[in-house]
Amino acid sequence: MSSIRLGEIGKISMCKRILKSQTNEFRNPFYKISTFGGTPTVYIDEKIYREYKEKYSYPKKKVIFLISAAGTIGKTVIFDGEDSYFQDSNIVWIENDESKVTNQFLYYFLQTNPFITTNGSTIKRLYNDNLRDTKIPNVPSIQQQNQITDILGTLDKKIQINNQINQELEAMAKTLYDYWFVQFDFPDQNGKPYKSSGGKMVYNPELKREIPEGWGAEKLSSLLKIGKETTNPKKFPNEEFKYYSIPEFDTTGTYSLERGESIKSNKFKVEKNDLLVSKLNPWFNRVIYNLEENAIASTEFIVWKTFNRFEKNFLYQVATGKEFIEYCTRFATGTSNSHKRVSPDIMVGFQIPFEKTHIQKFGEIIDSIRTQVLQNNEQNQELTQLRDWILPMLMNGQVKVE
Repeated sequence: MSSIRLGEIGKISMCKRILKSQTNEFRNPFYKISTFGGTPTVYIDEKIYREYKEKYSYPKKKVIFLISAAGTIGKTVIFDGEDSYFQDSNIVWIENDESKVTNQFLYYFLQTNPFITTNGSTIKRLYNDNLRDTKIPNVPSIQQQNQITDILGTLDKKIQINNQINQELEAMAKTLYDYWFVQFDFPDQNGKPYKSSGGKMVYNPELKREIPEGWGAEKLSSLLKIGKETTNPKKFPNEEFKYYSIPEFDTTGTYSLERGESIKSNKFKVEKNDLLVSKLNPWFNRVIYNLEENAIASTEFIVWKTFNRFEKNFLYQVATGKEFIEYCTRFATGTSNSHKRVSPDIMVGFQIPFEKTHIQKFGEIIDSIRTQVLQNNEQNQELTQLRDWILPMLMNGQVKVE
């Protein structure tokens, strides 16, 4: 097996530059480095998109991934053919004809973070020459490449299936929540939908809507307390922390394992019954259903300390609901549009239709859904750890596939 430079397998390409004046708030997504792999915040119109796509470099469908040259260096995102455009120089791709290296093998090679300097640090910017000169050591035959990527792809496929199952389960929980607490068609004493079967509704002036007779309006603060206890991980430099941060959540949806010496500033203490709700840019709706003891969280999260598991299940649905997101977005403040925050007191001032028995019952009913979602997430963590452990050994030939 011999090594090969990325510049030998294909041309490094990028889109044409898009000026700020050419962006708008609708039509085709325009991904900048800050939104690469996430949700776009700006768009370009159809005319510019079609013209630039036809006249200038644009990723072909056989190019299965894009590479970040700034920000998180070397981050790869699979290109699915979506009508979208990408920031020039910061997001690039390799036009690989797959005669020497398959796209799948190249994709997994880039997951090994090969862009490291001789002193062990990651370079701050990935220039085209850096990409061209990066070596893939010990390139196996195409047949062996396919065998390697089949193993890694099987793990990724299982992770993807679990994610799809979770999306369906979350949709079921949301539908059930809407039936009970938006449409008020929870089962009445005869097992029939309350409102649709003629259940009495009364106008509530606080909520400015009709709610079932006997129900009231309550602020979230009556169902939870805000956790404010902090710790300084640097005082425990050798201890390993389960650390919830915004970047880690956006990447994996869970916590990272980090030693105290590497964590800057004080963090919130997080306990088993807590929910974490981000106050930063609340329209992104970052909500974490924590089950870990002695975890810590960035102060960009607000710690919701719940009183029991069933109420926690209910509150999770509230926190991921459309009305709550719109409420927090409306009251978020800040000097920058990209960094707005909602205060904890305003957040828990959100009012909901309230009836304790129904809240408890709802939380009990969806508990099996929440449990399955959490089990799938836990399995995905284990599969991800296995994949990340075996990946470099497969790539460098330390582990061979027969």
